[in-house]
Amino acid sequence: MIAQRTLLASAVLSALASLSYSAFAQTQEQTLPAVVVTSTPFNNDEGAQILAPAKVLYGDELREKLGNSLGDTLSQELGVSASAFGAGASRPIIRGLEGPRVKILQNGMSIQDVSSLSNDHAVGSEASTARQIEILRGPAALLYGSGAIGGVVNIVNDRIPTVLNAKPTGDAEVRYGSVDNTKNMSLSVDGAAGDIGLHLDGNLRDADDYKIPGNVSLSDPSVGTGRLPNSYARANSIGLGASYIQNWGHIGASVGVNDDRYGIPTEERSFITLKQTRFDIDGLVKEPFGNFESLRFKLGHTDYKHTENLQDGTPATDFKNNALESRIELTHKPMAGWRGTFGLQTEHSEFSALAADGSGPETVPLTKSNSIAGFLVEERDFGPLRVSAGARMESVERKPDAASGLAQRDFNLGSYSLGGLWAFTPGYGLGATASVAQRAPAIEELYSNGPHESTATYDIGDNQLNKETSRNFEISLQKTEGLLRWKTNLYQNRVKNFIYGRTDGTKVGEDGAADPDGEFTQRFWSQNSATIRGAEAEISYNLRGQGWSWRGFADTSRGKLSGLDNLPLQPATRFGGEVGYRQGPWRSGVKALHAQQQDKLASFENFVTPSYTQVDANLSYTQRINANDVTWFAIIKNLLNEDIRLSTSVLRENAPLPGRNLIVGVRTSF
Repeated sequence: MIAQRTLLASAVLSALASLSYSAFAQTQEQTLPAVVVTSTPFNNDEGAQILAPAKVLYGDELREKLGNSLGDTLSQELGVSASAFGAGASRPIIRGLEGPRVKILQNGMSIQDVSSLSNDHAVGSEASTARQIEILRGPAALLYGSGAIGGVVNIVNDRIPTVLNAKPTGDAEVRYGSVDNTKNMSLSVDGAAGDIGLHLDGNLRDADDYKIPGNVSLSDPSVGTGRLPNSYARANSIGLGASYIQNWGHIGASVGVNDDRYGIPTEERSFITLKQTRFDIDGLVKEPFGNFESLRFKLGHTDYKHTENLQDGTPATDFKNNALESRIELTHKPMAGWRGTFGLQTEHSEFSALAADGSGPETVPLTKSNSIAGFLVEERDFGPLRVSAGARMESVERKPDAASGLAQRDFNLGSYSLGGLWAFTPGYGLGATASVAQRAPAIEELYSNGPHESTATYDIGDNQLNKETSRNFEISLQKTEGLLRWKTNLYQNRVKNFIYGRTDGTKVGEDGAADPDGEFTQRFWSQNSATIRGAEAEISYNLRGQGWSWRGFADTSRGKLSGLDNLPLQPATRFGGEVGYRQGPWRSGVKALHAQQQDKLASFENFVTPSYTQVDANLSYTQRINANDVTWFAIIKNLLNEDIRLSTSVLRENAPLPGRNLIVGVRTSF
């Protein structure tokens, strides 16, 4: 088996290298311009994001890393891992922080799904039709939520047009994956009718249970092999948008619908059906009045529902969320050298997780949440020193249904951030950021008291939980110009009243009564002080230019609970590298990521995650057909067919990642 892996890897490397060895000496001295980060108030490019370290995935890089879920797509970015709850549900984990501490946006607005509640819940936005995906941290994250300690992920699909195209433009793609017989088709088109900008996007995905390299369970070889049972995923989405565009700005609206069905790869063999309808309004007025550059307002309404079904199709629990969010932002012109954005954000939601037949226990009672927040982010240059500051004041109300007998809770939150970047020589920067961020307990953390079918847990909340307060510090050193670039980050987060789920292994039945043969394990929401420390480093050469390119990176983090050793589900220490070649219509690359054994376990964990090495490769060719670019591509993921289990996954012991996967497809831009 080892010899086969070596031969296969050598063959791929040789084929890629043989494309053109002589081009190594002809690398062009120019790189493509950096893309603008839309989720910052300063219109900075990716290279300027030192105070808010960011990664922007777009173009060929996004298409090559695209997976069946958002977590899978981002899982190899610096400091980012994935929850990996099967193919249908995987959320990004940033620097060891997950759930409500990582905010997921679509075009700068909360997606308002329930993916932050539990790892088995899918993200309610489709990455296949995204123009770019942004990872944001630092002061600018306060624009979107006090609790975004880990950071913000923004999926940008430009569903509401902001420019008029002289002729229809867009992208279309078809791909097939061998590991799970994935058939995926996606489309995004922009056009115009007079002063009206028009947009259409859609995606269809159908994936069977995926192949695995070895046994389902490492501890019990008799469980099975070949494919991971109940790991299939189906996903359909469509979005329509239109806007009236003038020199003064624009105003537009959009509607999007998601319809998903995916299996949960646990012994219960349950599955989830998900439906979400979302409406958005977006308006921008340039030079609205006085000393202001722009006035922007957004309104979003989401009607979300997913049902957790038993293996035989019987509905068990309905999760519903009906949410309305509004934002208004004013960006001012420089005042005493300061430039920035301030605004107001409101959210109203009605969430519940109730027995589908109306007779069973309530996992989470109907609960209304209301919040109102004011925020401010400012930036100023003092010679070679750039200073950035942010503040957010927020009031949050959690009001459960009176019939539940649970108490209403109110929280007043204050979050602040201050950072500085010293450009001590052209192209180099030394930065530091300090922040205090507060988070109100989520609804399920306060009011859960019932079975959760897909995780096989009986969740018990605590309505006396206090707000989290995180004190964070980060220092960074970066080189951001030229073909050779690098960056290093060191960070520490000290969290008071850190909220986490713990279990003592007690088995219970559907009614919560102790039962040694019960199908549910009790899980309690608890609080304790926690500290998360970590480091990241990356060096790259000519990543976006013609000719040869390479990149190396490493990241590590560790979270500890006061007096209780480690936080649960901590990411493994990772390091890796990649080499690529681009010349004319050809693009190719090979990358490898090694994750070390993760044995830093919480007191109630007992599974040590083995180390693994993941090797991926890609090859593409672009040709011009009838004035359109057509790209033929092949991607191999997990080339060595490794048994990969993520330490950040609840299912790490019984649900490995897919084995070797050959993805072939074609996409066109017009």
